[in-house]
Amino acid sequence: MSKIQTEVLTFDKVEKPKPYLLIISGRLMKNKGAVVGSFILLFFLVISIFAPVFATHPINEMVYEDSLMGPSTAHYLGTDEFGRDLFSRILYGGRVSLVMGLVVVSIAGVIGVVLGVISGYFRRLDMFIMQCIDILLALPSLLLAIVIVAILGVGLTNAMIAVAVAVIPSFVRVVRSSVLSVRESEYVEAARALGVPDFKIIFKHILPNIASPIIILATLEFGSAILAAASLSFLGLGAQPPNPEWGALVYVGKSFLSQAWWMTVFPGLCIMLVVLGFNLLGDGLRDALDPRLKL
Repeated sequence: MSKIQTEVLTFDKVEKPKPYLLIISGRLMKNKGAVVGSFILLFFLVISIFAPVFATHPINEMVYEDSLMGPSTAHYLGTDEFGRDLFSRILYGGRVSLVMGLVVVSIAGVIGVVLGVISGYFRRLDMFIMQCIDILLALPSLLLAIVIVAILGVGLTNAMIAVAVAVIPSFVRVVRSSVLSVRESEYVEAARALGVPDFKIIFKHILPNIASPIIILATLEFGSAILAAASLSFLGLGAQPPNPEWGALVYVGKSFLSQAWWMTVFPGLCIMLVVLGFNLLGDGLRDALDPRLKL
């Protein structure tokens, strides 16, 4: 066999690199915490989407004879003070809580990424933007959200806006630090030297290379946003009765804690599990997207 044929055969035996998404998926599957978190979130997502299918009673059907009834075969998680089925209300409440988290992270993510990129890439605006962010960070996020709700008024929409404003500084900080490290890279300097417009450099070279920390932060903040929105509802500043949001259900149930513990425990357990699921998935994504790990 000639030398050329040997080199061709050796070249054919070289394994092709695996797709990046396949590598990330493999890493996630090896992370037990990420798998558990994914199953938890998938479970709540399914039961929330198909709440009309799984619900056993209309969510606002009042049967006063069944008020404060404990968990039974007729009412799996018991009833509230008006005899409404708690299981059905929790299913529909999952829709509200998950949508609240999605809206909050979407608003905060878009605004935070834009401000973070501007602050990190255009150094002239960095000091002004970061001073504003430092003012927001000086206040605890929940306290800031309460102040905003007090200004805008009580309600579900205003609660989502308030929580989104409180979450924006986290996105700005993370995105800014990522942009600062990427903008000094050789390929960015080369593109700038060739006269490539700034917006093309940002969209083609910077944003794709800082996507990993943004995805990780969004996953972690999703759980925090649900918890913060539920806290506002618990304080009576978010979703209002008869809206079956988890935080509002806990708020109503606290008045009957000694008589009907299930009104508080089951919605609170749902909040805890969803937040836990997002935290486990976020930690798994952080490890899976770490470029220092071997592919």
